[in-house]
Amino acid sequence: MNYDSLIPVIRKLAIEAGAEIMKIYQADDFDVKVKSDDSPVTAADEAADALISAGLRAAFPDVMLVTEEQAESHTAKGDTFLIVDPLDGTKEFIHRRGDFTVNIAYVENGVPQRGVVYAPAKNRMFFTQADGQAVEETGAFDPETVGEVKAINVADSDNAALYVVASKSHRDQATDDYINKYNVKDMKSAGSSLKFCLVATGEADVYPRVGRTMEWDTAAGHAVLLGAGGDVVRFDDHTPLKYGKEDFANPFFIAYAPKVELKEA
Repeated sequence: MNYDSLIPVIRKLAIEAGAEIMKIYQADDFDVKVKSDDSPVTAADEAADALISAGLRAAFPDVMLVTEEQAESHTAKGDTFLIVDPLDGTKEFIHRRGDFTVNIAYVENGVPQRGVVYAPAKNRMFFTQADGQAVEETGAFDPETVGEVKAINVADSDNAALYVVASKSHRDQATDDYINKYNVKDMKSAGSSLKFCLVATGEADVYPRVGRTMEWDTAAGHAVLLGAGGDVVRFDDHTPLKYGKEDFANPFFIAYAPKVELKEA
């Protein structure tokens, strides 16, 4: 993959999808349907997925594409592919809480190499540049022209006073039990893949996820975190979280800055 070609395309598609999502988000009302796995889906998910999928297939016709909203793509096999969650945090979207994102990533040899996370309601955009460095862009988010960007890096963590971020919609006792193993200075709650980005910017030190996720939920945020000097490991044995797994389902995991002294499960 030519990253100089990839990054402008995924950034542009994320911004354009975000604009479609916000049209529906700002409407007086929108329909919510339920998928076969009991998760919600809206017209915003579908519009964003159609736009991103068409753009990626046109730009990279020879690269396997996996996207949450197209069940037929979930039978694809391989460890190198583009992966999309067109609207991560649908529950946050439905409840108009703003913590939802557009996620697009490129996985090679099971590792998310590059990605973009765009939170249109929060006016925050994170992506990996062609050289792999993660940045946050500010400004007007023009699809054609990159605005001001700032390199982001994980925190120089203090294990006596850690900042922890956890899920807003999926917080449970098992998560709290694990967090209580650390010396926590402050807790944040966030939805969607923004949690990876808060670790990437140094706004949090560690994000444990003791719950079900899919690869399209995590790949773009994982790529951004890697580009900021962080890492994501399995919860059970602290080995790297890999992609291209059967059914694209993730085990529990921990996203963290490298100075955090991880606790056993």
